Amino acid sequence: MQDRLTEEQGKLLLRLARKTIDEKLGNKQEGKGDDVDPALQAECGTFVTLKIGGQLRGCIGNLEPVGSIYEGIRHNALNAAFHDPRFPELSAEELPRVQIDISVLTRPQPLVYRDGEDLATRLRPGIDGVILRLGRRVATFLPQVWEQLPLAEDFLAHLCLKAGLPETAWQDSHPEVETYQVQCFEEGKRDERG
Repeated sequence: MQDRLTEEQGKLLLRLARKTIDEKLGNKQEGKGDDVDPALQAECGTFVTLKIGGQLRGCIGNLEPVGSIYEGIRHNALNAAFHDPRFPELSAEELPRVQIDISVLTRPQPLVYRDGEDLATRLRPGIDGVILRLGRRVATFLPQVWEQLPLAEDFLAHLCLKAGLPETAWQDSHPEVETYQVQCFEEGKRDERG
């Protein structure tokens, strides 16, 4: 992601994510399709997060580009709504209450560190997304997760658990760590009553 996207481009991506999910639920969209902004043809990793009442309802993405930003948002919106294994498929009744967040990622960069203590001090809470890899086990947290886990030690312990590792693996096993940053766009809060 060389150039930051504008607020208007972010809003276009949010509309795209909602429209993609709505169409999959069988609701035909009126009007012409969006012309794809040239900036959205750049290749970046993307994530789409769905929340209802502030609670996670689906989150799927890709750390590396699998096409353009535009294509990634469409693909990940469908996967977050209908293929996140932690949740049942999103229903048409839930969609009006869903708040959509999208993240456009920079390319992950290796983080060199000496030991667990050094690793914890090198991470930038609220800025760095983290990929942790040990053998075949891998997991990531977007930078937004720092809001729930503001201490690096807790953040890393939960990331290890997400990867299926002991929560102390970040201290004991010197996993491979990469960091990335995101540009995040969020829809406004939705009425929780539907």
